[in-house]
Formats: sequence, structure tokens, C-alpha cells
Amino acid sequence: MSKIKPSKGAPYARIMGVGGYRPTRVVPNEVILETIDSSDEWIRSRSGIVTRHWASDEETVAMMSVEAAGKAIADAGITPEQVGGVIVSTVSHFKQTPAVATEIADRIGANKPAAFDISAGCAGFGYALTLAKGMVVEGSSEYVLVIGVERLSDLTDLEDRATAFLFGDGAGAVVVGPATEPAIGPTVWGSEGDKSDTIKQTIPWSDYRDSEVARFPAITQEGQAVFRWAVFEMAKVAQQALDAAGITADDLDVFIPHQANMRIIDSMVKTLKLPEHVTVARDIETTGNTSAASIPLAMERLLATGQAKSGDTALVIGFGAGLVYAATVVTLP
Repeated sequence: MSKIKPSKGAPYARIMGVGGYRPTRVVPNEVILETIDSSDEWIRSRSGIVTRHWASDEETVAMMSVEAAGKAIADAGITPEQVGGVIVSTVSHFKQTPAVATEIADRIGANKPAAFDISAGCAGFGYALTLAKGMVVEGSSEYVLVIGVERLSDLTDLEDRATAFLFGDGAGAVVVGPATEPAIGPTVWGSEGDKSDTIKQTIPWSDYRDSEVARFPAITQEGQAVFRWAVFEMAKVAQQALDAAGITADDLDVFIPHQANMRIIDSMVKTLKLPEHVTVARDIETTGNTSAASIPLAMERLLATGQAKSGDTALVIGFGAGLVYAATVVTLP
């Protein structure tokens, strides 16, 4: 018989607060058209994007995260000292080590929390949320700060017609804490590594280091392959998340998919047969694709504008490079 004592965590976990940060510079499609042969109408029709935010030199991954985290902590009604874990999902923090989560934890005034980064692309928020839920229920941390943050403008090839218009910068954060009833459902997550070449960094950092002619690494993708995968396969994953939570589309109040492409979002809504009463996040129009930050940023905007309200039932799903995905049903803070 094991001598290990059982953990003393909460019976359930919930999202308690949300915060976001968008860089001050707003970049319209006209700026993108300076370096690619396209049109504003083509960009809008292909992606739904009208503007996006690009960070200044001062708006670092850490700075944007600290701003978003402060809002989420205040919204949750806790103090920074109560934060026992900090999980940051990002692919655009250029220091391999130490984890940017440790710097963020120090700057927000947390008291020696567990702090680490994860790399799960556009599904990173869902991965981090699942880890945070486990930490709260297991009892290792009472409150966990989850941050999705990207400076994808640093990894954008402005001459790549397929991707130059897609990416934006920003940070979104949530605080996960104890609950007395289920408020974060089972996560349906996974990967399809045989398709990893469809979204990737152009060259490894080592190739850039060792070459005198190599261009700085950027993100590239096979647009049509990604579109087909997202539309057909991710709708199935979203339905599995609804089934795992024991609800149907009729029970939903809000749908918050990764803000990858407006056509993907609209196709998923149609495939899932979401009722007209379901509010659908379409933050991509003015924010662009911010990868790991897109879901919490969209969540924050829906709540701030009154399009969604506290207590609403929301389906969230992220999907991207890897190819990886994660979907779950949550109660909004």
C-alpha cells in the first residue's frame, strides 16, 4: 500500500479572470500591400483581416505579458502574491533559456511560483489551460496564471504573399483557480505530426547562425492544406469536446475558436450547426492571427464589449503548427 498522502486540491477548477494587451500600433492592410502583390479586397476575402497590431521595440513578450497578467489578476480579485504557477505559451520568445515565465512571475510580484514556458503553437492556450487546471485540482497551486503571448511580426516574411498579412502581436491571460462545480471541461487534444511541414519555421536557428546568406527565420504554411485540415478535422474535435462536457451545441452561449482565418471560423460554425443565439468570436478582423494569444484576447474582448457575460458556457478550440489541437468547454469568468 502506498504511503503517499492524497493531494488536497480543489474538486474543480475555473477561469476566474481574464486580461489582454494589444500593442499600440495598428497596421492596416495597406501597409502589407507595400511588400506583396495583392489587394485589400483579396486579403479581406481570404482571411477576414482588416487590421492587426504590431509591437514596438518596447512592447516585448515579457512587457505585453505583464500588462495582460495584471488585468487578469485584478479581474480575478486576487493578489499577485497568491499566484502559485505561471505558464506561458509562446513561439516568439527568442531566448531559449531561461523561460520568460520566470521573468514575468518576478515582474508581477508573485511569490516564488512554479514558472515555465510551453511551445504548442496556436493550440498553446488550450494546452496551458489544461495544465493549470491539473495544478489546481492536484493541489500544487491554488491559483495559476496562464498567458498566451506572441510577437509574430518578428517571424513574418513581409514578402511572402501567403502569410505576410496574417500575423499580429499581443498577449492574453487568464487566472485559473478553485471551483466547487465543473467549470473547465475535459480537454480533447492531440497532434498529427505527419502534417508538421504544413506550418513551420522556414529554417532552424542553427542554419541562420551558420549561413552568411540565409534570411532570418520566418513562419510559413501551406494555406490550402491547413484550411482543409482545420475546417474538416477541427470541427470533429470541437464536437468531441462538446460530447466530453456532456452538452450539445444548443447549450452553448459562446464559441471562441483560434483566430486563424474568418473563413475557417465561419465554416466551423456551419459544420457544428451552431444556433443563431451562440455568440461567435471574430476578433481576427482587427487583431489578426496572434497564435497562442488569440483565444484569451478574443475572450477578453467579448466580455469587455458585453457580447458575452460572466457565467456563459463557451467552447474554445485552438489548432496550429505541429499539427496540434486542443478543445474544451469552459464557464466564462
